[in-house]
Amino acid sequence: MSLIPQLLREIYQPFNSTSAAVAPVDWKETAEAHVLKADLPGLKKEEVKVEVEDGGKILQISGERPVEKEEENKDEKWHRVERPRGGFQRRFYLPANAKTDEVKASMEDGVLTVTIPKQEIKKPEVKTIEIVSN
Repeated sequence: MSLIPQLLREIYQPFNSTSAAVAPVDWKETAEAHVLKADLPGLKKEEVKVEVEDGGKILQISGERPVEKEEENKDEKWHRVERPRGGFQRRFYLPANAKTDEVKASMEDGVLTVTIPKQEIKKPEVKTIEIVSN
């Protein structure tokens, strides 16, 4: 499977059009699994969803960073608001060797870890047909 189409999809569509927050993700492949780590500082596991859709072809990580209500105080003035807020969604096209029925997710210290075990892809059998003379 070529990585170029996947990279292009991720560059041009990393999250839906209503997303205000971005969740940076690292993806590594080990001998046993694909491991994705997403930085989600300040979020609780209850505020994050991990889903496999489209028959196991797509992994989706989504959630919402709550917008803090600004207190109406005439004595206070915001000088900078840089922390991302709002909803986010990341979608990843999974390779054919992903065992999507065994996906596991955990969250610790604002880092979501999604582990997708790998399975061996069986190569199609090739049967040689003998050519006979007439």
